[in-house]
Amino acid sequence: MTKFIPPTFQQMRLFEAVARHGSITRAAEEVHLTQPSVSMQVKTLEEKIGLPLTEQIGKRLHLTRAGEEVAAASRDILARLGEMEVALEDMKHEVAGPLSIAVVSTAKYFLPQLLGDFKRRHPKVEPRLQITNRETVLDRLGANADDLYIMGQPPQGQPVQAEPFLENVITFVARPDHPLAGTKHIPLSRIAEENVIRREPGSGTRQAIEKLFQAAHVELIPHMEFDDADAIKQGVISGLGIAYLSLHALRLELAAGELVVLDVEGFPLRRRWYALHREGKRLSTAAQSFLDFLQQESGRTRSETEPGPR
Repeated sequence: MTKFIPPTFQQMRLFEAVARHGSITRAAEEVHLTQPSVSMQVKTLEEKIGLPLTEQIGKRLHLTRAGEEVAAASRDILARLGEMEVALEDMKHEVAGPLSIAVVSTAKYFLPQLLGDFKRRHPKVEPRLQITNRETVLDRLGANADDLYIMGQPPQGQPVQAEPFLENVITFVARPDHPLAGTKHIPLSRIAEENVIRREPGSGTRQAIEKLFQAAHVELIPHMEFDDADAIKQGVISGLGIAYLSLHALRLELAAGELVVLDVEGFPLRRRWYALHREGKRLSTAAQSFLDFLQQESGRTRSETEPGPR
């Protein structure tokens, strides 16, 4: 019988990412390696195991039975190593060590600054920030891939603990020369007549907006959708339509006069940002300290100043 040669840590880390994404390309993006490098590692792992671990069916990569076994073992081992790392850092009784955070894309307008302030207070912390869409953040949450997750709407039906911290103000915006610019008390029914650029399906902001329109018995006709706030802003500036966005994403464009806030009935829509983690998860000292820091900063920071329509 051939002696079993266990995979390396790197091979387990890469294969777990491939298994979770069902894609070598997306896994390569996550671990910041080239696609050929990840493909080569998977092939080397298959040669070491002596069995095929993946199979291509259509456009998606699927795991074989052997691949499922290797993926499950890799997740367990990586999780245990992560727990060991956390425990050893906690033994030092200092705020230090890795801090992994996954955030939805709109949080990129404020979270890096908060993380930078926290890092200056605790220079031994090693932050790792993943900025992506809500669907991927939920996937990472389900896989317990990070310490904390930042989003505007906690998921329903998942065992998570959600802590609100910063106010999230949603407004409708348009070009300064749009016919509705400067109009007072615009009804939702009038907004529904416009070309509204929407966020991607699954977006917490989109869900909140659609719920508000449904409650008012107004149908918001689909026009076009983008999965990135910067793309939406450029779409509005280019005259493709109007859009709803968080004020966190609008500061520069409002200050430059490229966009204006519309005075829409029921808006601004005031929500909260949430910091989440899996229920029962043992947070590291760094993660707990950052969670406390967010709460403290929220308590000291006034709500966003609501800009009036121009």
